[in-house]
Amino acid sequence: MNKIRTRFAPSPTGYLHVGGLRTALYAYLFAKKNSGDFLLKIEDTDRKRFVEGAVEKLINSLDFLGLERNEGVMLSKVLSNNANSQESKNYPGVFEVGEYGPYIQSEKLEIYKKYADGLVKNGYAYYCFCEPERLEEMRKEQTAKKQPPIYDRFCLQNVSEEEINKNLKNNCPYTIRIKVPQDETIEVDDVIRGRVKFNTNLVTDQILLKSDGFPTYHLASVIDDHDMQTTHVIRGEEWLPSMPIHILLYRYFGWEAPKFAHLPLLLNPDKSKLSKRQGDVAVEDYIKKGYLKEAIINFVAMLGWNPGKGETQEIFTLDELVEKFDLAHVHKAGAVFDIKKLDWINSQWIKKLSIEELYEKSLEFFKEKEFYKNTSAEKKSDEYIKKVLSIEQDRLQNLSEVGESNQFFFHDANFDKELLRWKDMSDDDLKKSLEKSLNVLENITDENWTRENLEKILMESAGENRGELLWPLRATLTGEKKSPSPFECAWVLGKEETSSRLKNTIGKI
Repeated sequence: MNKIRTRFAPSPTGYLHVGGLRTALYAYLFAKKNSGDFLLKIEDTDRKRFVEGAVEKLINSLDFLGLERNEGVMLSKVLSNNANSQESKNYPGVFEVGEYGPYIQSEKLEIYKKYADGLVKNGYAYYCFCEPERLEEMRKEQTAKKQPPIYDRFCLQNVSEEEINKNLKNNCPYTIRIKVPQDETIEVDDVIRGRVKFNTNLVTDQILLKSDGFPTYHLASVIDDHDMQTTHVIRGEEWLPSMPIHILLYRYFGWEAPKFAHLPLLLNPDKSKLSKRQGDVAVEDYIKKGYLKEAIINFVAMLGWNPGKGETQEIFTLDELVEKFDLAHVHKAGAVFDIKKLDWINSQWIKKLSIEELYEKSLEFFKEKEFYKNTSAEKKSDEYIKKVLSIEQDRLQNLSEVGESNQFFFHDANFDKELLRWKDMSDDDLKKSLEKSLNVLENITDENWTRENLEKILMESAGENRGELLWPLRATLTGEKKSPSPFECAWVLGKEETSSRLKNTIGKI
């Protein structure tokens, strides 16, 4: 059996889409599970949609998420020392590593042209000189008559060999179209969908080589997968209708086709196709919002897949996903992108972080907050922020939330006498409660100012009527209806600030 080889083949159109990440992740997991190779190639033949810098962004995203490649396109200059490594002709600083390149389609134009010409020579394809205006008019007529959008083969049936040679000699713009056989059923086994059948009478003669000399996806992907010895093509189900074209190309070239697995669509909660109109679709956006890479990988893996066998595990490391992954457990139906599920998974991964790790990953988000920028230097200390984070850690859904619900740690609490009251306490009872808290807290030494001690001492002081002591204390320290416990707040604020806030409030009653 040939060694398993999978590939991720994104187009550099600006960013890594979550759907693209899922394709890359499944290809990675399948290859690693089977001790195979995972490679990255760049499909940059659609020059109209090309975005400068997108290649580098795609590679950076994959590197950040930990999807290492055995070969293909990489950024690391260390790899330039590899015997099978060379810098890309079109992308400075980008290296192609491996013996089956080029791994960037724009560097293979002559190869694609050679194969396309060979198809024409062997009668499997033909030149098309139709102008865009004619094709558009034809499509409009077909739409009006509710007919499938199929090329009418005008150039195949009406342009003589003499005219073809004349047009070529005069450098007339042309495309090369595949010649699809009629009255045939093409069948192919899909790893996810099973046996799939196509009636060739409903398949148009797709363009293989465009008038600008660049190949279409159909021609380039087939040639690339053959050249790179790809054994399994894992891609989105939007490519399923293209299967007859690809199978025909493998037949015309006399090559063995790889196995195909078409992944279900990603859907919005309303079951429409996932799009930027209803939310973020770029992986970069989620990273910027404070979602951990482990959580993103974990969540995306579950979009259309589960470990099967009745397993209920939902939190997976990348290594665990490699161990558990099986294409047989990928669903056929579309997968809903549930942001609440992502939030929950992210919260589970945040809880796994040490305070040092959480601090390191959160600091950039703290620095963006206005309340952080305007606070005193003392409260910006590393230890103070780590205390805040230790209180927030179990409540955070993403790192961008740090400090948002607990801004009172960074500025004076708001004074609201009505909020301070426990039930119907009078002003006199309220003042006595706060004075008691102040007295108790001022008698605790700095060495004993810990969460555990504060809770033990205050709970003992409160006795049976806990609300009468603890509610006014918590409201004084935070100025909020909802907040962490008074023990946690006092611990973070420290003895001096806690006493100061209590004295300030007592003086206002």
